Amino acid sequence: MQILDFFKKRPDGPAKYWAALAHERFQPDDLLKQAVEAEKAGFDGIVCSDHLAPWWTAQTAPTSSGNAWVWLGAVAQATTRATIGSAVTAIVHRYNPVVVAQQIATLGVLAPGRVVLGVGSGEAMNEVPAGMQWPSTEEQLARTEEALTIITRLLDGETVDFDGRFFKAKRAQLYSRPAQRPPVYLSAFHEGAAELAGRLADGVWTLGDPTTAPKVIGTYKDACEKAGKEIGIVIVQAVFSYAADDDKAREAAREWKGTMVDRHYTDEVTDPAEIYRNGESEVPDEEFTKQVICSADPSTHVQRIKTIEKLGADVVALMNVSSADPHAALRVYGDKVLPELRS
Repeated sequence: MQILDFFKKRPDGPAKYWAALAHERFQPDDLLKQAVEAEKAGFDGIVCSDHLAPWWTAQTAPTSSGNAWVWLGAVAQATTRATIGSAVTAIVHRYNPVVVAQQIATLGVLAPGRVVLGVGSGEAMNEVPAGMQWPSTEEQLARTEEALTIITRLLDGETVDFDGRFFKAKRAQLYSRPAQRPPVYLSAFHEGAAELAGRLADGVWTLGDPTTAPKVIGTYKDACEKAGKEIGIVIVQAVFSYAADDDKAREAAREWKGTMVDRHYTDEVTDPAEIYRNGESEVPDEEFTKQVICSADPSTHVQRIKTIEKLGADVVALMNVSSADPHAALRVYGDKVLPELRS
């Protein structure tokens, strides 16, 4: 089974642009409208977060926790062209890796040739409520490696027996598989995950932080070379908020500050109210707007995205957190941002 050429190796042309849509903030029916609008706007792909809990409480901003995989099935039928997939699905506990492989394979049958699987170690806020005792970062990485091994072997068409420390599989196989194997991209914020991506995944997915992305991407490429593999796709994620003025764009996105506190990804922090408070107290507005594109000016979005591309992105995944009007934001990107990026 072959992976589509675009997904298998780095494209020679300009970067691709994916719309990343937020299940934590928008209800699934509204998010489905956003998916259709994103394809119409000209985004090359539509991916979604996969959360059980939001980063804040309803006292702060509207909350949601739609199931990514039910929703992706609907997106497969509502769209015709765009790449679709998860960004990203945690594979340390809440999802059994055999089931994750089954889910992406099924999606690949429903949307042939246009599905991707983004995976990672996730956050305690989503896994602990499902019954997990949140482990050390070393165990998180070990669990990710075992799960990723099972998933990729199943997608390759193997019958899998696996007896790991954390996951088991007995004569597991996929009886419904797409003609083209879905690529699997591993989220990496640090060098350990980047090295794992180089060994086992088809690409790496990281944040557009100029202080961390070069090291993550460099480690990933080195690991590919050591493993004797072709360097795969580099996906760099950014976050944007568009509104009528810059202040409104910032205020409409400020509930996302909790995503910028490192320990929310490594430690057992599970209370959305605490996560929001930590973001407010530890992430100044100035730092927030360095990481999140908050602007009423489409040219500012263009310039910031071009800077992110220079980090080495084959794909820029642009998360729409424009709570003031997410639909207007997608229209602006379709009319003014994407055409300028491609010019």
